[in-house]
Amino acid sequence: MMQRLACCGCLAASLWIAAEVARAEDPFVLRDVTSQSGVRFRHTDGSSGQRYILEGMSAGLALLDYDSDGDLDLYLVNGAPLPDAKQTAAPGNALYRNDGNWRFSDVTAPAGVATGAFGLGVCAADYDNDGFVDLYVSNYGPNVLYKNNGDGSFRDVTAEAGVAIGKHVGAGVSFFDMDADGDLDLYAANYIEFDMAAHKPYFHKGVPSYPGPLLYSPASHVLFCNDANGTFSDVSRKSGVAQLKGYGMGVVAADYDDDGDQDLFVANDLQANFLLSNDGTGKFTDVALLAGTAFDLTGASLANMGVDAADFDNDGRTDFHVTTFSGEFATLYRNLGGGVFEDATRLTGAGEGSFAHVKWGNAFADFDNDGHRDLYVACGHLDENAQARGGTNATAFAVPNVVLRNLGNSRFRNVSATSGDGLKPAFSSRGVVSGDLDNDGDLDIVVLNSRELPTLIRNDTSSTNRWLGLRLIGSENNRGGVGAKVKVVCGSLTYMDEVHSGRGYQSDSGQWLHFGLGSTTQVEKVEVRWPSGGVTTISGLRADQFIQMRESKSDWLPVP
Repeated sequence: MMQRLACCGCLAASLWIAAEVARAEDPFVLRDVTSQSGVRFRHTDGSSGQRYILEGMSAGLALLDYDSDGDLDLYLVNGAPLPDAKQTAAPGNALYRNDGNWRFSDVTAPAGVATGAFGLGVCAADYDNDGFVDLYVSNYGPNVLYKNNGDGSFRDVTAEAGVAIGKHVGAGVSFFDMDADGDLDLYAANYIEFDMAAHKPYFHKGVPSYPGPLLYSPASHVLFCNDANGTFSDVSRKSGVAQLKGYGMGVVAADYDDDGDQDLFVANDLQANFLLSNDGTGKFTDVALLAGTAFDLTGASLANMGVDAADFDNDGRTDFHVTTFSGEFATLYRNLGGGVFEDATRLTGAGEGSFAHVKWGNAFADFDNDGHRDLYVACGHLDENAQARGGTNATAFAVPNVVLRNLGNSRFRNVSATSGDGLKPAFSSRGVVSGDLDNDGDLDIVVLNSRELPTLIRNDTSSTNRWLGLRLIGSENNRGGVGAKVKVVCGSLTYMDEVHSGRGYQSDSGQWLHFGLGSTTQVEKVEVRWPSGGVTTISGLRADQFIQMRESKSDWLPVP
């Protein structure tokens, strides 16, 4: 009997290993379609040879449906010439309209969203609940709020809204509803206190290098409360945010403790991360140390960059992935419930393939719709002299990015080498966004590259797996459903996601939710818990379609 049980155990183990190997060998097919896209934006970091610290921090990008035609458009943030730069004209940010079939048109000028500032981060959402998605851009210098006029153009309403902040080196930004009152508030992280006169030339082993943030003072972050009349009030002190100074980089708002309100994860460079727990009224307490997200497994404070949030293991809890510097693992914080996380990076293999590189943008994305969220990680040094310095920083300025396949058993595998020519380009990448840009039912990728064109990556993965695309339309809650927690029930399986505005490295992937469903053809139930606490449920949906779910009528509509 014991021998038979042992044989059965071996057989089960063999079948499990075989299934894992088969899944890992079924390739992603990610294609570089930049050349056919019509996107000619080229990023500048304003460099002049002086090596100002803010050069390497730029920039992010956003996906948004600015013209409400049912597809995702593209907004790219740019730097600007710094003192002694040969380039004198500011190239500006760019808005590209999605014309379908992977063709985009530059509509920056008629839209009025170029700016001449040194851009860093961006988030998009309908802050005034008029049905049109607006833009907020963080800069070195005053930030900018663009109100969408609904006719293809935007208006700079920064001054009247009161959200400029002042002359900081900006970072990640996020719209979210901190007090569940139905409108969107705004968190703006800052990196350092800096002006050009404070620049400190820096050499490493005799080689000119970029200075690190520890040579400067960390900046206070800013929290704005939406007054629901087109203006915002600075509630940084009242909320408890102003007391926390940090070298802020990426930001994401997420209900990590499932108590019904939106909390904030802030990735800080060379400093403990912030995990700002919301008491439900818009007052925040940093609980990162107690929760286990301040440092990594060894207790080290890392050079944290971007942060994304998703339920990678389908246990119904929000996990966080944080990118880091070269010689450090990007950290996967697994949510254990009860407000506690563990650093599961080594257990899951989530750090494969990128340890040697500086890591910036990141995105959870289910590339093959198998119901398990994969990871895309943007890599590239901030300093072209990195290899000359040697040591743990002996990595190139321009390197390929990394894609990690989620094997569905709390393990990731680096499949970059077999995932198509979309993983071949070697650049120094920054922001990353993920969304279905061609409305074919799978997730694509756009990467902003420092000093280069962006990379547009079309997902051509062949799969019989099913999917569901979902957009929320709020009425009592904010129009785009930002902060809503959505569960998709398919028999014994339940998939969970949240609507975010602002995530990754200073970027925003938009408010569309995408659920890979595996072989499931029928969705038993979709349940939405809105930020106000109300719940909307619909049942009996077929897979492989995009829907709009309305709070006001507890029903859904097909997407135009």
